Order: sequence, then C-alpha cells, then structure tokens
Amino acid sequence: MTFAVEPTASAHSNARIVAAFDFDGTITTCDSLQRFLSGALGWPRFALGALCALPWLAACALHLTDRHHAKERLLRATLGGRPAAQVEQWAADFVEHDLAQWLRPEMLARLAWHQAQGHQTVLVSASPSLYLRLWANKMGFATALCTELEVSAGRYTGRLASRNCWGPEKVRRLEAWWQEDAPTLLYAYGDSRGDTEMLARANVRCYRGVEQSPNLPDHLNPSHRPVA
Repeated sequence: MTFAVEPTASAHSNARIVAAFDFDGTITTCDSLQRFLSGALGWPRFALGALCALPWLAACALHLTDRHHAKERLLRATLGGRPAAQVEQWAADFVEHDLAQWLRPEMLARLAWHQAQGHQTVLVSASPSLYLRLWANKMGFATALCTELEVSAGRYTGRLASRNCWGPEKVRRLEAWWQEDAPTLLYAYGDSRGDTEMLARANVRCYRGVEQSPNLPDHLNPSHRPVA
C-alpha cells in the first residue's frame, strides 16, 4: 500500500488537519466484533447466539431490516444480561492480548505518520466503543466515534445506546465532534459501503489502499502550486 499525498508540516502550519479511520477491514484484517464475542464467550456460546440472531442477520443481508436492529439482536443473544464489570474485563483483555494479531502494519504506520505531523486522528467505526475506545486511547487517537452499547442496572442489555455508527452516521458523528471548527483538510480511510459518505466528505480519501485527493483546496493541492 502506498500513499501519494503526504504534505509537509510547513505547508499546513495554520491548518487544522484531521484523519478519520474506519476500523474493521481498514485497520484490521477481520470483523473485530465477531472476534471479540467469540473470544469472550467461546465459539459454542457465540455460535448459539449467532444462530438465535440468524433471522435478523439474514434479513439485514437481504435489505429487509437495517444494521442497527440486526446488530441489536446479535448483541442481545450474546451479551444481553451479562454484568457490565465482566464484559468490560473481557474488552480490556481483548485489547491487551488479542487484537494486535489482526492489525495491518501499514495502517498503523499511516496512523503514526499522521500523529507525527501533528494531525488529529479519529477512529470512526460501527463496532462497539466497549473495546475500541480502550484501543483508541492506547494508540493516541483524539477520540473514538463508535457504536455505544446500553447498560442498565449494571448489566449490558444488548440494545444500542446510540445509532449504529455506519454510513451517513459516520459523517454526522464527525460533524458533531468538530462542531463549528471543521478541519481545513480531512483525510478518510475506509474499505466498505459503510464508509462511502465519510470518504465522500474527505479532501483526501483512501479506499482499500487506493488514495485519491479530489477535494483538496487549491492552496493545499500540489497540482495547483506555482511552478518555480
């Protein structure tokens, strides 16, 4: 994977630059929620929960229901009713011991490059903040905009406490985060249909390792700089 647009820090000394990263399939090689649930519960219990949720998962694949409700059905069947302390310990163990094996080295290097340039890095994912916020804090992200899970009376209910952070919701969450201080330059990294709107919003976008910069302002675009 190569990245064509690497502006120097001096070119953007007065600019606010944000890099928004999807997680599953972009930073990782897998679906992290599946790996988390199967590791925490064990494959037999995870498979039973997935089987209980199968009608909704299948309906989602056929566009007969949305991802929000399908994800809730899976989470109710796997985490519903479990003590928050137990689930959060599973999340901490997952981040500490398991997650690293599915991370893409080239994307970690890209994250480190943005941070070395002084850019704000943001994780934007449909997967749960339950474990992604821990990982994002560890990796130096400014924030993690992810799907929130509901806790009631000290237990996970299996319901979502926010909209599923997928598709247009990713842009809404980014805009709510930066409020009136929109970035001068936005990078976005994604790999699926769920990243389409975020990629379209960006000045520099990388989809499955292919980088484009169709929306760079003239004064930031190398192709518009005066030739010496």
